Amino acid sequence: MTAVRRPLPVLLAWAVVAALALSAWGPRDRTTWFLETVWVLVGLPLIVLTWRRFPLTDLLCCLLAVHALVLIVGGHYTYAQVPLGDWVRDMFGLDRNPYDRFGHLMQGFVPAVLVRELLSRTSPLRGSRWLAPLTVCACLAFSAVFEMLEWAAAVIGGQAADAFLATQGDVWDTQWDMFCALIGATVSVLVMSRLHDRQLDGLCVTSSCSGAGSTGAGRTSTRGTRPLLP
Repeated sequence: MTAVRRPLPVLLAWAVVAALALSAWGPRDRTTWFLETVWVLVGLPLIVLTWRRFPLTDLLCCLLAVHALVLIVGGHYTYAQVPLGDWVRDMFGLDRNPYDRFGHLMQGFVPAVLVRELLSRTSPLRGSRWLAPLTVCACLAFSAVFEMLEWAAAVIGGQAADAFLATQGDVWDTQWDMFCALIGATVSVLVMSRLHDRQLDGLCVTSSCSGAGSTGAGRTSTRGTRPLLP
């Protein structure tokens, strides 16, 4: 079986499409639904279009699908009103719906694997000690950009953007969001790196490193290769 014809990514893609279609049926706020799910609406077709040239590992596909579902649920209910978050709030006596915090943890955890895969396959960072910190920094930078997008939405939309911001009255919500993304990215690098490396090696073998994203023709990316950076 080649890296291009794997059943799991196909099943995950259809699951995300089905969830996206269901979430579009009667969301609590149509604008918020679009703003929260636009990453899925753009990202999924992009992955499909580039798949034959740049197939992703199964680990990354699974994480991207889970992250897409988190975004889809948040878009349908708005992050401050997700029923599961209300249940957690009431169960533990919290002062706010924590689904937004969970969403920003995922905003660091999943992109960390995505960034790590892109850097490992398209740069000389594979096996370098710089890969982990640069991955975390990239995720934190993305989180900061996302917060600026939320700020722009607030300036343009005024009170209409409240459901999208989901601050729930917390003046430190922006800082908490970025901190959660930082924690998520750090945990992801610490927990997922070894499994991710094995899948990267397997992907290179099954695809003969053709279209797998190496910067040099025929270049392999195994753990035994001497890193080009310290």
